Amino acid sequence: MDRPGTTPDTGLLSPVRAAAATEAALTDTAWAQAMLDAEAALARAQSRLGTVPPGAAETITACARAGAIDLPALAVRARGAGNPVVALVEEFTAVVAAADPAAAEYVHRGSTSQDVLDTGAMLVTARALRLVRDELDRTAAALARLADAHRNTPAVARTLGQHAVPTTFGLKAAGWLVAVVDVRRRVGTLLDGGLPVQLGGAAGTLAGYLEYARPVPARAEADGDGGAYAGELIALFAAEAGLAEPVLPWHTLRTPIGDTGAVLGHAAAALGKFATDVQTLARTELAEVAEPAGAGRGVSSAMPQKRNPVLAAMIRSAALQVPSLVLTLTHCAAAAEDERPAGAWHGEWQPLREALRLVGGAACTAAELAEGLEAYPERMAANLRLTGGAVVTERLAAALAPVLGKAGAKGLVSRVAVESAGSADPLVDRLLAQAPELAEEFTAEQLERLLEPAEYTGAAEALIERALAYHRGSTRTTA
Repeated sequence: MDRPGTTPDTGLLSPVRAAAATEAALTDTAWAQAMLDAEAALARAQSRLGTVPPGAAETITACARAGAIDLPALAVRARGAGNPVVALVEEFTAVVAAADPAAAEYVHRGSTSQDVLDTGAMLVTARALRLVRDELDRTAAALARLADAHRNTPAVARTLGQHAVPTTFGLKAAGWLVAVVDVRRRVGTLLDGGLPVQLGGAAGTLAGYLEYARPVPARAEADGDGGAYAGELIALFAAEAGLAEPVLPWHTLRTPIGDTGAVLGHAAAALGKFATDVQTLARTELAEVAEPAGAGRGVSSAMPQKRNPVLAAMIRSAALQVPSLVLTLTHCAAAAEDERPAGAWHGEWQPLREALRLVGGAACTAAELAEGLEAYPERMAANLRLTGGAVVTERLAAALAPVLGKAGAKGLVSRVAVESAGSADPLVDRLLAQAPELAEEFTAEQLERLLEPAEYTGAAEALIERALAYHRGSTRTTA
């Protein structure tokens, strides 16, 4: 049996993320690797400026492998400094020294813990979000196919839990599509310049980096105040790390973390909306859609007949958890004091990882749900008939207004619709009985035609085409 604290987090209580591609990108090993990648990128940048020997930078890069570090022991040692970087640098320096004692002198040269951890966090975020973007692309493509295939499939639109007017299932899918495309665009913007390296040194002045650069005579002579060297170092570090270049060190200017949190919140909401609608439409009494079937999918431990919408449930579980994590990232941790906060910075790490895990899992699950979602047009048609035409009374009132006046038409139609609810009497018969003057303008067949749901879907098809064009445009933009 494993000792307490030694079993890795496998997602036992968070099945939405258990099989997601993002899981491997967010493990402790992945975080440690990202911090080591930051150390290696820094050494290469300094080498390009002549302040670290090329051979030392090569050795540091070659040794930057998380597999060489005892992570459980490192986690315990992290309590000493309140962050994992101090112990990581000690362990990493020893690994480099074993390969080349001279190169070990250039590990973490002039740097500080926050430079390494924040840059590592941005690397982890970028790597995870690229995987999320791939899953969003899958989801969007599947929803676009649904919207196109069902552009003329009439369905009930529901407002406040009640039948409203007819819509089409294609337009429902188009709504999900646009939300996913919007999120995909936000993720793309974040990946394209919104995730910067951190480079500030002990208190955001880069003094340590400049001090270590002074022994280079040509550099010192050309750059008396260090400004040019600092600018070059930041730019080269960003290029080596594959991240954006910040304007200033952001030790207590947490915009990159807040922006990441906001994007993750939007993603959770968009995917949660899709899942919530599927969960509702899959109810036994509605049965307009069903999740893709699979061995063991949706089973109940007690009720053999159940086919539970478990994919939607898992996505919703993520959508309900992410907002509290986002609050920490966008507001709580952003109120950081001085040039290095005590606790606010530390409070970001786990919420950031959990939000990335949950959104990564939700995106993976949403792609599976969208690609296999089963739609049942015959059930949609049956549900449209449940109210005996009342779902189209908005159209009927508008058609009768020229004869009865707007207020008179609405009052009559409302009264007749209420009286007809649960009655076997056709709505048109009651209508003609209470307003016989209508017979002079309309036949019973014409009134029945006005109550045909499939003929009152407004601009649904045109709106679907707008959504599909929006999706096509986003695909071309990011190809």
